[in-house]
Amino acid sequence: MFDIKWIRANADLFDQNLKRRGMAPLTGELLALDDERKAKVTAMNEAQEKRNALSKQIGQAKAQGDDARAEQIMAEVGSLKTEVQVFEEAARNLTEELNLKLSFLPNLLHADVPDGTEEADNVTIRTHLEPAKFAFAPKEHFEIGEALGQMDFEAAARMAGSRFVVLNGQLARLERALGQFMLDLHTREHGFTEVSAPLLVREQALFGTGQLPKFSEDAFETRDGRWLIPTSEVSLTNLVREQSLDQQDLPLRFTSLTPCFRSEAGSAGRDTRGMLRQHQFSKVEMVVVTTPDKSEQEQQFMLGCAEKVLQLLEIPYRVVILCSGDMGATMRRTYDIEAWLPGQNAYREISSVSMAGDYQARRMNTRYRNNEGKLDYVHTLNGSGIAVGRALIAVMENYQNEDGTVTIPEMLRPYMGGLERIG
Repeated sequence: MFDIKWIRANADLFDQNLKRRGMAPLTGELLALDDERKAKVTAMNEAQEKRNALSKQIGQAKAQGDDARAEQIMAEVGSLKTEVQVFEEAARNLTEELNLKLSFLPNLLHADVPDGTEEADNVTIRTHLEPAKFAFAPKEHFEIGEALGQMDFEAAARMAGSRFVVLNGQLARLERALGQFMLDLHTREHGFTEVSAPLLVREQALFGTGQLPKFSEDAFETRDGRWLIPTSEVSLTNLVREQSLDQQDLPLRFTSLTPCFRSEAGSAGRDTRGMLRQHQFSKVEMVVVTTPDKSEQEQQFMLGCAEKVLQLLEIPYRVVILCSGDMGATMRRTYDIEAWLPGQNAYREISSVSMAGDYQARRMNTRYRNNEGKLDYVHTLNGSGIAVGRALIAVMENYQNEDGTVTIPEMLRPYMGGLERIG
């Protein structure tokens, strides 16, 4: 969460950042609210000082036998007590109002994030592999899966409603194989520590990573006030919540394979067929906690880790940097990896790798002590490593055969008991 002192000292930079995100300037409104809060605090302190000074005079008046004077002073002290309480409540209300407004503010954009308003303004950085040419009209994943009898949307709808799927048989095993393959890659070759953490978290955990309060409509809240995680970024990042870390222990690199739960409140009518946009899906997540000077380096490292998954699976993809208008509010810079889906004849997002800077650390109160003994906020980064359901889609569509079967990528065959084809 932003420090109002920083906003006051960097007003032009702050408003320019909001403008790049398509938002109106807010500095004037925030500083006016802070000025009003300060005025109430000053008035409260002055009234309290006056009250303290008068209270000392009560005993003096009584010692002099001037009971009338003592009664008069006590009345003034009582009036000042009420005045202090009024100013204190006003200051508290203004502080809460200011903190709420600050909690909704988006992160500062990285300088190299391209300006733009929508997905079409994102910039392609590189591509990997040319999409394969099929001797037949390639099908979409749900056509393949339903024809195989191993992907059932109707059964899922009967028990849970829309945007769910039931996988069975070899497709269910292939989904599990993809998750295990990714975990093994990130832990054995990329140095991440595997973590099994809660899927249900308290409100403050979602606040810490920035999903609350702004994006509450996209998450599921339980009856006891806990929330289902929309991504294990929440659980993994909050491992260091309210901690003071040592510089020598950084970077920390965590990975986890979990179900994720999203209401998809803003996606009505989008991707209603198939598995692309589900209320429940599996994802391998990567989270890094590091020092500010290593933040750039770690984002590029994480991007390479996510790309390696698709390279080993031999899935064509491209890497794009998101423009200012398509960026998540909590991030400074995001790279998307988009896998080629021949059934759609389009690239679709399969991973996002993002730099949060100290935005989440401030909300979680997570710092590190540098080698000189000074405390500073850590930087956090997160990335899909990768979305398992979408990886399943990419494999099915890129490895489909004309007879309706699906060839299993060589990298996954050890996880499939040596099986070479699904059919």
